[in-house]
Amino acid sequence: MTDDITFVVCPSCGKQVIWGTLSPWRPFCSKRCQLIDLGEWAAEEKRIPASSDSTDSDDWSENQLDRE
Repeated sequence: MTDDITFVVCPSCGKQVIWGTLSPWRPFCSKRCQLIDLGEWAAEEKRIPASSDSTDSDDWSENQLDRE
């Protein structure tokens, strides 16, 4: 029985990465690319698109606690 090797593309630099337990930073090729991606999320350069402009948390306020 042979194990199939799966390759993925690093989201930061585009380098091919072996997907498996041997890659501690998967899907990234290195710790550097992983940290670059994290920094982009933290700086809000990347975001998950929402279906609308408002969220449930937009309607919430601390004044609602006083009403209960």
